[in-house]
Amino acid sequence: MNFGNLFLIFLVFSSLQPVLQRRLVESRRLNAIRMLEQKRGSRVILLIHRQESISLLGIPLSRFINIEDSEQVLRAIRLTPPNVPIDIILHTPGGLVLATEQIARALLRHPSKVTVFIPHYAMSGGTMLAMAADEIVMDENAVLGPVDPQLGNVAAASVLRVLEEKPIEKIDDQTIVTADVARKAIAQVQRFVRSLLEDAIPEQKIQPENIDHIIERLTTGQVTHDYPVTVEEATEMGLPVTAGLPLDIYSLMDLYPQPMTGRPSVQYIPLPYQNPPRSPSLPAPKGEA
Repeated sequence: MNFGNLFLIFLVFSSLQPVLQRRLVESRRLNAIRMLEQKRGSRVILLIHRQESISLLGIPLSRFINIEDSEQVLRAIRLTPPNVPIDIILHTPGGLVLATEQIARALLRHPSKVTVFIPHYAMSGGTMLAMAADEIVMDENAVLGPVDPQLGNVAAASVLRVLEEKPIEKIDDQTIVTADVARKAIAQVQRFVRSLLEDAIPEQKIQPENIDHIIERLTTGQVTHDYPVTVEEATEMGLPVTAGLPLDIYSLMDLYPQPMTGRPSVQYIPLPYQNPPRSPSLPAPKGEA
């Protein structure tokens, strides 16, 4: 076998390795999902948005909830019998309002219990999906976020603030038109969030006296759109939050790693240490006892 044949074999192996690796990871993911479904007796749906990279070029692309996501999630819900609970694992910065509302309404219509698991964050539209669930299970350090509407890169509430701060004759027509759209957007979001919080199937999940308070806190632009709503704050609002994720959720998330591009920015030894922590035992250098 000459050098040319060896080089050809190397090229074939190099081209097949990524395909085989993807299939292996996909198989591990499906097995982990099946095991979790069997343990909980539910339909498990994952909605995970990592930053992806274009092949070869390595250009980072942010991912978010879109129409394709809503099509797939709605199909999964349709395939779930009415008496089977649904578990959704959320890891998302949010996304399109249309896609988010479609998924949330489908979750509301499902007769059995819907549980949302949040290992790290579910912001904006992700928070809307969480509010559509009967129970929100979060890691102790995970966060939700406000759901106030955004007009481009500007919060709708901030546009309305201009009308409050300046005389109308000193405001240009475009800002007045934008403020009208902002007012409508806030009203629409508040109406939709109220429908999520007033859901009583299979049972009432939010105390009626907390609904207005939650809507006021999350939809009126009192904080910035990326404000982290902690487990403690969400519980204080009256959302049905439980702290502490099953270990199976963490194991499943390990199968959806952030794509590596060059040197990792975070590194650690992936082993649980004893309490109190002790230094991991290291092999002695050669020549030493």
